[in-house]
Amino acid sequence: MAISPNNLEPQNARETKAPAAAKLKSLPVRRNQVDSAGKIETGADLTEHLNLEIKNKYEKDRKLGEGTYATVFLGHLKKDPKSEVAIKKIKVMQEYKDGISVSAIREIKFLQELSHPNIIAMHDVYSSKNQNLCLVLEFLPLGDLEMLIRDSEGIRYGTADIKAWMAMLGRGVWWCHENFVLHRDIKPNNLLIAANGEIKLADFGLARSFADPYNRMTWNVITRWYRPPELLYRARHYGGAVDVWSVGCVFAELILRVPYLAGTSDVDQLDKICQAIGSPTEQNWPGVSELQDYVKSESIRPLQKKESFLGLFGTVGEGGVDLLMSTLILDPRRRVTAKQFLQHRWWTSEPRPTKTENLPRKGGVSAREKVGEDLKRRGGELDNDKGADKVARKLDFGNRSKQAV
Repeated sequence: MAISPNNLEPQNARETKAPAAAKLKSLPVRRNQVDSAGKIETGADLTEHLNLEIKNKYEKDRKLGEGTYATVFLGHLKKDPKSEVAIKKIKVMQEYKDGISVSAIREIKFLQELSHPNIIAMHDVYSSKNQNLCLVLEFLPLGDLEMLIRDSEGIRYGTADIKAWMAMLGRGVWWCHENFVLHRDIKPNNLLIAANGEIKLADFGLARSFADPYNRMTWNVITRWYRPPELLYRARHYGGAVDVWSVGCVFAELILRVPYLAGTSDVDQLDKICQAIGSPTEQNWPGVSELQDYVKSESIRPLQKKESFLGLFGTVGEGGVDLLMSTLILDPRRRVTAKQFLQHRWWTSEPRPTKTENLPRKGGVSAREKVGEDLKRRGGELDNDKGADKVARKLDFGNRSKQAV
């Protein structure tokens, strides 16, 4: 029997809580009020008072990471010194209206709306004295999935572990799509690991709602290695299938322990896809020739058969390969949905997913620092010390107001 998304969700799922920032926005217009000391408070004074009240709940400790977009601190609740939170201070940027970037607005909006065990939690939002926005996030001390994949000498894992990690990722993506939210930047270093070993989907800076199918959206999203062919062809109308392709790329990377489709440019990325999966044509993807940047290849590569995938990914079994292939179908309309992904027969086959508490993990100072590095970035960026300028196209954030989002 296949496992439904509801059955996969842990029983101790967090209750949806309205964050403090949402309360600030929902406050009714008030007349001047008199505080306990007899001083008259205006509406502006009250808002500032509430903001200060939230800010004073937390104490910043050491810096975990700093970038051009944000600085990340380890912090704690003043009333509980043993608690840990990540305080992400998003810097004021002059090129944006009111100094607030679109990425910051999106991240706050969707983290307020989404509450799920496999999505990072945002506890509070407040502004600092110099108008920087501070997001108080749950602290995830065990680094990210990329650390585990890259450490082939120190971290050993098998099919049961991959199955557990992919189920967690699948549940997080399914919950986003159930709430009509596209993440649009799923990759291993956006999958952070909690103290109990649970995978949490983070970085919603490129996320957006997709409730209206007629809305034009930008193709300029998702880090290149995890970007589906329809976005490389500059599709403007798309849905959850773009995230599912990224899920498939992460799945393949967990098995291979190296990025599956690591293109050095958009053209090279398409070539990598054609080599690994097959060339997009009107026969295997009706309507593809109508996309803006589609160019028919001079040498058409046939679609790869299951035997080819079994040779490369066979360690996860026939069922695992079947599931992987269903995420990497060229035609997004035929790609598996997040819900169907969770209902595949692979989840109930042997070996069963590893229990969360028994999953391989890598803690210590390096893992904590890695979380800071992950959270400080803007969506779509890679670490500079990994050759990001060479392997991942810089996303154009400067003209966002002039184009579809």
